[in-house]
Amino acid sequence: MVYYKTKEEIELIRLSSLLVAKTHAELAKLIKPGVTSKKLDQRAEEFIRDNGGVPAFKGYRGFPFTLCVSPEDQVVHGMPNNDEVQEGMILSVDCGVLMNGFYGDSAYTFAVGEISEAKKKLLRVTKESLLKGIEKAVEGNRLGDICFEIQLCAERNGYGVVRELVGHGVGKNLHEDPEVPNYGKKGSGIVLKEGLVIAVEPMINMGRKEVKSLSDGWTIKTLDGQPSAHFEHTIAVGKEKVDILSSFEFVEEELKKQKIEVL
Repeated sequence: MVYYKTKEEIELIRLSSLLVAKTHAELAKLIKPGVTSKKLDQRAEEFIRDNGGVPAFKGYRGFPFTLCVSPEDQVVHGMPNNDEVQEGMILSVDCGVLMNGFYGDSAYTFAVGEISEAKKKLLRVTKESLLKGIEKAVEGNRLGDICFEIQLCAERNGYGVVRELVGHGVGKNLHEDPEVPNYGKKGSGIVLKEGLVIAVEPMINMGRKEVKSLSDGWTIKTLDGQPSAHFEHTIAVGKEKVDILSSFEFVEEELKKQKIEVL
């Protein structure tokens, strides 16, 4: 059942989502060759709690960490560990916050040092597919219009769109109805109405779309071993235009301070 939010509830979701955004910016200060994903996870939990939030992922269905950190060919749900990240890697970081009874959820894929042109293009296109998809999140359109735009953007660049993992509604629960696939047909799915809050999160593979699960029960990797990128915003459907409740501004300001190219 789809639960439509009031304006007041949307503002509370915005607060949670902006704390996620600021957490990503805090992590951007640390993401360099030699850092471990365990250290990123510890810093994220400290930062979220210091700012009045609770890590949304920690304990969710038994997941033991604050962040999902997924390097290279890991698509999503990577588990923080003590391995040092290496120059040239890409690192998807997914984070959620619970605050004032409402969740926020957002993901950003970082470059570690200097990355290849092929990886830069993957990051650019994945982010572009997110933005093109959410442009369609206005009242009167259909859910499939969002999904179609994401798929079109990714596939015209020769990339694989992951089918098994989807976006979702967000509110008093981290995952609510409706599911938001990253592929679909124009004009299909529910009619979008003001007050619908969803997390839209393209997971785009450089190679084939197929994925596999690892024995840890969480980590999802590309089947062909090619890199994968992941960007996510929590958004509210608007009457005239989409209202993006999360933000990449904080993290990208921090990257610019460090003279790191924003893709």
